Amino acid sequence: MSARILVTGAGGFVGQHLVPILTQKFPGAEITGSGFDVTNALEVKSAIEQIRPNAVLHLAAIAAVDSARLQPDLAWQVNLHGTLNLARAVLVGAPACTLVFASTADAYGSSFRAGHPLDESAVLSPLNTYSATKAAADLALGAMALEGLRVVRLRPFNHTGPGQSDNFAVPSFARQVASIAAGLREPVIHVGALEPYRDFLDVRDVCAAYAACISHADTLTPGLIMNIASGQPRRIGDVLQTLLDLAGVHADIRIDTSRLRPTDIDRAVGDAGLADRLLGWVPRIPWEQTLNDVMSDWQRRVAIPRERPTVSG
Repeated sequence: MSARILVTGAGGFVGQHLVPILTQKFPGAEITGSGFDVTNALEVKSAIEQIRPNAVLHLAAIAAVDSARLQPDLAWQVNLHGTLNLARAVLVGAPACTLVFASTADAYGSSFRAGHPLDESAVLSPLNTYSATKAAADLALGAMALEGLRVVRLRPFNHTGPGQSDNFAVPSFARQVASIAAGLREPVIHVGALEPYRDFLDVRDVCAAYAACISHADTLTPGLIMNIASGQPRRIGDVLQTLLDLAGVHADIRIDTSRLRPTDIDRAVGDAGLADRLLGWVPRIPWEQTLNDVMSDWQRRVAIPRERPTVSG
């Protein structure tokens, strides 16, 4: 494929997995990580005019729920206004470009209380600042599709994998378990709610969906929405137990009230049948492999020796 692909947020957790997948899938393509600040409209406009991308994968965001809650102004500025800056620049400076927007299934919020796997027709009803900012951007892009923006909106469910920050549940568990296994902390693990069920994915499967959107760009209707989900609910406490078993660790589990969300849902599961039909996408990486890879990643991280202070004189 001879193309110019721009990835915003290329240095982040998802971007670090996505760029190698794009390189392999589209040999010869010019893949560029954005060096601009999405909140600076003039900077974004200039970059799009210079690069003239055929496809943009927009990952840049304040992506952690707690980070968005603690810095709401920044979350709105990046997640909504930054997305609008990029979309407007693409619409004017590269109108034939396909913009793939990394939305989030978290935007369905209270709609999950229906108790069944949600498809793309479910109402967006966000329950936190992060999901509200992403839902607003998602809806705004849908309106811009009617103005000519070639945008595809993907709503991935919870995804994890090696390299993820411990601001998220699975890597937070893995970091604590790995530290206990290495003898670096007492055998106590601090957690939030363990009873909810979530639809977990491997980040590399999610990246495969992003790449597939580029491959199928000519057949996808502007404004299209697709869930990226496994359809398999997994209890968060069971995920923790699997990580403990992988490391051979026994520990006390303590609820940390600071990790509990004021609004939460018991079960969040998605229906990704549309992505299967339009992209031929289904999750391919076994969940057991994902957890093995996350555990191995954190075992390597905690084993890295800290630098000793230099003594002078």
